[in-house]
Amino acid sequence: MLERLAIQNVALIPRAELEFSRGLNVLTGETGAGKSVILDCIDFALGAKSDKSMIRYGAAECSVRAEFSAYGEEVKALLDEFEIEAEDLLIISRKLTAEGKNVIRVNGCGVTLAMLRRLTALLVDVHGQSEHFFLLKESNQLRLLDSVAGEPVAAAKAALSETLERRRAILADMRMLGGDEGERTRRLDILRYQIDELTRAELKSGEEEELLNLRARFRNAEKIMQGLNGVRDFLRADGGGIDGVNGAKRAVGGLSTLSEAYAALGERLENASAELEDIADEAERCLDELNLDEREEERVEGRLEEIRALKKKYGGSVEAALEFLASAQREQEMLSESGERYTQLTEELEKLQNEIYDRCVALTKARKCAAENFTARVTAELKTLNISSARFEVFFGEYGREDVEKATAEGLGEVKFLFSANAGEPLKEMGSIISGGEMSRFMLAVKSQLTGIGGIGTYIFDEIDAGIGGKTAHVVAEKFCKIAKNVQVIAVTHLAQIASLADCQFYIEKQETDGRTLTELHLLDEEGRRREIARLIDGSESGIALAHADELLKDAAIYKNSL
Repeated sequence: MLERLAIQNVALIPRAELEFSRGLNVLTGETGAGKSVILDCIDFALGAKSDKSMIRYGAAECSVRAEFSAYGEEVKALLDEFEIEAEDLLIISRKLTAEGKNVIRVNGCGVTLAMLRRLTALLVDVHGQSEHFFLLKESNQLRLLDSVAGEPVAAAKAALSETLERRRAILADMRMLGGDEGERTRRLDILRYQIDELTRAELKSGEEEELLNLRARFRNAEKIMQGLNGVRDFLRADGGGIDGVNGAKRAVGGLSTLSEAYAALGERLENASAELEDIADEAERCLDELNLDEREEERVEGRLEEIRALKKKYGGSVEAALEFLASAQREQEMLSESGERYTQLTEELEKLQNEIYDRCVALTKARKCAAENFTARVTAELKTLNISSARFEVFFGEYGREDVEKATAEGLGEVKFLFSANAGEPLKEMGSIISGGEMSRFMLAVKSQLTGIGGIGTYIFDEIDAGIGGKTAHVVAEKFCKIAKNVQVIAVTHLAQIASLADCQFYIEKQETDGRTLTELHLLDEEGRRREIARLIDGSESGIALAHADELLKDAAIYKNSL
């Protein structure tokens, strides 16, 4: 349950701390005093979306700290998953800066917003007037029914999910085998064409680079010839490079006996002459080997174009095309031998489809069983909530074996909540006929049946009693009190009947101090409660109102003692 809430710089609240009790906690005050801001603070601590507008004017940041006690094993398991130590108190703190930065900690450890929401979903159930729209959506109606149904439906859904997973595996295997006979034949035809095309091409790694070099030689043939002829002519012409080196060699030749240095110089000139002769020979050889055959040039261009086309079709490179060929050959081999295996999988799938259908039927049966009990209990609650002719049923859409292909983890067939508030009126989809006041009472009836489900220890109601008065207000108040016997309830209300049954009551008011408006919170003592209940009755603290308040408090004490 939520034991303590500390607020700093939120809206008109500079600083506040509330200590909640077990049972029914009530927040009252004038309209606009800031009651809903308190619930907004709780929502903020639970992981609700927020923006900088919630920060008190002039402050750099706002923060909320919520302390929970007596939380269940499921919460402890999640804390263990988050590697957060479970302690006697679970402390959640969240801070929002003016720059929009969120800082969230659980027991001092940083967590993400998604982690926080997973955790707080196990701690608190919040119901405001906006949640009226929640149950108008069919998927949410199904979710609610399944949560009420508990283990039988959970087990049926788990069994169905396991069977669906097997179906997915079989279908994947069948796709790998190429589908039915016709699909497999078409796929084999495609593979044969691709394999033949790539096999005939005889692609080789490195071939494209060689061809590109050849093409470059063809395109620069004239330049190559000029260069090689120049090398040869400059070296071998009369008075050219070789003659010059040989002349230098002769000039120094007679000096070799006079000095080792001269002898070494002569040896180097000898080597240079031999190297130049070799270079000239190599230039001659390159000229002789220079093939300027136009047919060879056309062959190179054609081969490069063929390689480019294959690369475009089969992966963007020669290596990718070769890998594609190997893969296609493996697939061809598998498909050629897959007929028997495909037939076997088809038979397995047919049996599995029957099993899926049976499990969908079992799931629907479990839901119908739960719905019968749930609708009876909610209808009974609605009658006590002054909708004496209320009828509430769950509609289950029909389906057959032919629909099994559409089966999901939620089963088959639609599920809708049908409602009628008036005698003689037919049942209709809830969203088309239920009024706001009826929806408030319907949600309260539902909540009273959900108490204890999922281990949630705190229920929060934001003006769920809107539009209710008179005798109905007494019944609604008693429902709150009954729910609060098993879980902690925190409720914003304008009804004196609900406030009189509170175990703990806070009064919220606005005050102007030093030219600034502030929201202040007061934990009421017995006399404070008496006066606030009188105000809720007729807006004053007249003798009549106080006497009425005394009567309500007396009746509330008697009722609470009777539970």
